Amino acid sequence: MPVLPGAEPYRHDGGEVGVLLCHGFTGSPQSLRPWAEYLAERGLTVSLPLLPGHGTRWEDLQLTGWQDWYAEVDRALRALSERCARVFVCGLSMGGALALRLAAKHGDAVSGVVVVNPANKVHGLSAYALPAARHLVRTTKGIASDIAKPGASELGYDRVPLHAAHSLRRLFRLVDGELPQVTQPLLLLHSPQDHVVPPVDSARILGRVSSTDVREVLLEQSYHVATLDHDADRIFEESLAFVGRLAPSVGKEVGKEGTASGG
Repeated sequence: MPVLPGAEPYRHDGGEVGVLLCHGFTGSPQSLRPWAEYLAERGLTVSLPLLPGHGTRWEDLQLTGWQDWYAEVDRALRALSERCARVFVCGLSMGGALALRLAAKHGDAVSGVVVVNPANKVHGLSAYALPAARHLVRTTKGIASDIAKPGASELGYDRVPLHAAHSLRRLFRLVDGELPQVTQPLLLLHSPQDHVVPPVDSARILGRVSSTDVREVLLEQSYHVATLDHDADRIFEESLAFVGRLAPSVGKEVGKEGTASGG
């Protein structure tokens, strides 16, 4: 299936500091594209991959699982590490869980972690019904576009395939067990008003990681897809300041020649 217009992966070759951005479940790179372009314009090397099964139609997502999604960001991280002296991983929602797993698994290869409304658990009775329900019902209603800002919308599926949701639940349980292995500096930004991922997920992540350099930022004006919402600029600025503090060469990369690609 062709990729939906706007859902294409994005890459920019900039300086020696790299940033990997991971989008969320049923979403696409479109939700993080402004963030990626903001960092690219300031001289960073940026990778924003399209996760398998995403950015086309929900039937394609039905055929994938967490191993496929994680393998894609793992590959992207390794490619960045070959090119850059320092690499940071960032993610929204499920992308936050993927970023945290990368940090747990890759250790010193990851210099820091930035997560926005990171997901840690499939909540409610539906979580317990998934193992059986996925054999009886193919989909449930979508979760895309939880945004407070008028006129803003997320390019995501209007249905959630239950086989993929069951795999997502397995990913969350796995990552939850790996959180104590996360030791890198952590910037966690979350919305008190989030209709997809409750604040308790952020609280659990903060309580379980082993990181000592931790900053928590509340996004008071935004819902779940905060990267497209009222607090988007704050996310971009906070993440750049975080990266710049840990990799001081970032400020010197501005204006360096680079090439951007939407493919």
